[in-house]
Formats: sequence, structure tokens, C-alpha cells
Amino acid sequence: MKATKRRSAGLGGNLTYGLLDALGRKIVTGSYDTQPFPTEAQLAEEHDVSRSVTREAVKMLTAKGLLSALPRRGTIVLPRESWNLFDADVLNWLLERRFSIELLLQFMDLRAAIEPAAAELAAKNADAQELSLITQGFERMENAGRGDDDVLESDIEFHVAILRASGNPFFAQFRDVVATALRTSILFTNRIAGHTADLPAHKAVLDAIVKRNGSRSRLAMNELLAFTRGLAVRAAERKEPSTRAKRR
Repeated sequence: MKATKRRSAGLGGNLTYGLLDALGRKIVTGSYDTQPFPTEAQLAEEHDVSRSVTREAVKMLTAKGLLSALPRRGTIVLPRESWNLFDADVLNWLLERRFSIELLLQFMDLRAAIEPAAAELAAKNADAQELSLITQGFERMENAGRGDDDVLESDIEFHVAILRASGNPFFAQFRDVVATALRTSILFTNRIAGHTADLPAHKAVLDAIVKRNGSRSRLAMNELLAFTRGLAVRAAERKEPSTRAKRR
């Protein structure tokens, strides 16, 4: 009974989300690729939770596109093509499994398709408060460069503030995806570069937005992201970190 309680305690205070997180990680890392997904009764016994907790966790995983309940087949794990990759939990599980440069490059492709356009729109649409938030994000990055702030959180704040300032609610909806994936991509590209983010490159984006120069904002963001992607490409080709590059 003590071992059972330890398993349940490992799920955290919120048993439903704890079970959701545990099962989601196992699905994404392939634990059920060669074995059937457990029944509700098996999950309840294994994790020492009620049937209602397992049922709710399975329902949430189904909504995220990871599971499907089929007549006479029970609950099955769906292929990756069915997963909701814009769901922050799913993206977290993907990025926290064994690191994949391919996945990082795919994410960078997504950023390149969204963030330059968002920067151009921010130059046109941002109000004073939104411009202030972008500036605040950059100032936090400066502080982080001196060791007085968090490197990841400040960089994320800068990029997310631009998405929100675009005035396009669809771009703004990418904030959770960008914030989640940046935690991995920033760590990786900073390790390749040998230091934290390139402040002049980010400052060029900020200045163009503040000056309401839409085309320059797009170009500056494109340049920033293109160089960042180049770091990952070179690392994939050489299979070793590069310490010569200067831009995150």
C-alpha cells in the first residue's frame, strides 16, 4: 500500500493533471508503441487513482489528439500526424523527450513564417502600451546579459510581446507555442553560440517597430531568425557546437 501511495503522490497535487502529464510523456516518448494502451482499470490500479480521474485524463489526451476510443478496440494511441502540435502540453512533451535537431528546425520554420509578419504588423498596429512591453522585454534581455535577469524568460517576453502587439488575434494565439518551444531553442542556440542572445540583432527589431517601419521590422526579424536557424543547421552538419557565431 505504501508503494501505491508513492506512485499516486508522484502525480502531484492535481491528480488528473498529474496523470495527464505522466501519460502524455509516455505516449510521446513511444512507451506504448509496442504495447496496447492500458484500460481505465489498469491505469487506476497502477497510479492509485479513481476511475473518474483516469477517465478525465484520457478524455483530455483524446482532445489533444493523442488517443482515440474505438468500438471493440478500446483506447488506442494515435499517430503523431493526429497530435495537436499547437497544444502547449503536447509541445512540451515533444521538446522534453530526447532532443531532435530536426524538430528544432521545423519549429524555426514555423517561427520564420509567423514572427517577421508579426513584427511588421506590430510596427503598424502597436499602441503605446504594447510598444512599452516590447521595450521592457528588450531591457530585461540587457539585464540578463549582465547576469541580472533570466536569459530565457526575458527573450521569451520580447518575442511574445511582438506577437501580441501585431493586432492579429491569430498571431497572438501562437504565444504559448512560441514561449514553450523557445525554452528549448534558446538553450540550444545559445549553447552553440557560446553566449546569450545577440542584443544588437534584437535591438534592430525593436528600433524598427518603434519607428513604425514595417518593412524594416520584417527584415530585421527575418535576419535574426535566419541566423539562428543557421546555427542549428551547422550544428546538425558538424554534430558539434560552434563557438564562432555571435547571434542567437
